[in-house]
Parts: sequence; C-alpha cells; structure tokens
Amino acid sequence: MISIRYYNEKYIATLISTRYLLSMKPDHGIRILINRLARIDSAAGWTGDLNPTQRAALEYLSEANQFSRSPSHVAEYLGTTRGTMSQTLKALVRKGYTAERRQKSDQRSISYELTEAGVAAVTEPNPIAEAIGNLPAGVHTALKDGLMQCLRLALAANGGHSFGKCKTCAYHEADSENGFCTLLGLGLEPGEKDKFCIEHKEA
Repeated sequence: MISIRYYNEKYIATLISTRYLLSMKPDHGIRILINRLARIDSAAGWTGDLNPTQRAALEYLSEANQFSRSPSHVAEYLGTTRGTMSQTLKALVRKGYTAERRQKSDQRSISYELTEAGVAAVTEPNPIAEAIGNLPAGVHTALKDGLMQCLRLALAANGGHSFGKCKTCAYHEADSENGFCTLLGLGLEPGEKDKFCIEHKEA
C-alpha cells in the first residue's frame, strides 16, 4: 500500500517544481520546456537499431532537397562535425536506411537519400508529434511561428546557416511546374519546392 507520506512528498515536489518554473524569467522557463521536450523526443529515438542522432539525420534527409543532402549539410543542420555525421550516414547505409548518391559531374561529391526502410522509420509514431497534432489549430500555428522566429534569431546570433523551404527562397523561380533554382541554375524535382535548402535566402 502506498502511504499518505508518498502522496504528500509527491505533491510537495510537484509544487516546488511548478513554483520554480513560474519564478523564472519567461525566456529561461521556455528554454527549459523546450529542452525537456527535446529530451522526451530523444528518448523516443532509441527504437529498433537506431539511435537519436541517426533518426535525426533521417528526418533531415526526408525534408531536404537534392542539393542539400551531403554530410556537411546534415552536419550543419544538426550542429555537429562533418566527420561525426559522415560516420552516422555510413552506419545508416550499412543498416539499409539510406543510399549513397554520387554526382555524375563529380564522383567525389556524395549525397544521401532515404530507402524504403528510411522512409518507414521517419513516419513511425512519435509522442511529441502526436502531442503537437492534438493542439488547437490556432495554438499550433502560433507555436510554429514563434519557434521559427526564435530559431532564426538564434542562428543569426550563432552564425548558423538558414534552412528554409525552396518555395520561400529569393532564388526560387516558380515559372516551371516543379520550380527552378536560379542560384544553382538547376530545376527542382517533384515536391522539392516544399523541402529544405541549405542555400536558402529569405525572399
């Protein structure tokens, strides 16, 4: 039988935790909430034969266009080194989640794309995604906009690269069906205008 003392201790701990959050500066409290969500998300990444870093790399590749899937691109997006990410991507190839793709014009240039197993892995249920999906539409939109603005400010302060969707980029030309990148002088593949681009520049 669980004692009354247990409930009292649990209540006191919860009360202290709540008061601690409320007494913080708003920016500090929000950062802690984001970190806690990130930890829950990371814990959910340990499924099957994948670890959180490998799963994060798969999720990035699923949202990146054909010009933004090199080890250096994935490394910059995830805030790690190129060497570390190269090892992660090679491990994903061995496990059958990704495949290497070399440029015809330069065989030294390697990019990665998801296999069927990789696509299946990134579409598995996730507790944070489910929680966000259950938010009211207005809260969902406000949360996304607020976090995007926060990310842009943090990247600017830290000297990071902006990763935006092709269709909102100043280099994007929408005259053709799939879109055209005027920076690289190349056409986009179907669906790529809605994916991340490393060279993104706000329109």
